[in-house]
Amino acid sequence: MSDKLMPVVKAEEAEEEELVDPQIQLREECSQKPDAQNLWGKYQECNDRVNSRSKTAETCEEELIDYLHVLDKCVTKDLFNRLK
Repeated sequence: MSDKLMPVVKAEEAEEEELVDPQIQLREECSQKPDAQNLWGKYQECNDRVNSRSKTAETCEEELIDYLHVLDKCVTKDLFNRLK
């Protein structure tokens, strides 16, 4: 009975734009650059070498850090320009 006195208005669901993390997008772009590809190749070679051995102290940590450093350096150039 109270519905007749007070009309019920249903809010429309606003379509929200799907948010995209610019850092992820920039990482993908930067990973395609030649210097990053070169370091990724070195990391993969090391990883294959380590996985082919049963007993080794090698970890490929240095190769991974070098790759991530180049990737992060590339990303930071444009990241803050893309933030809203």
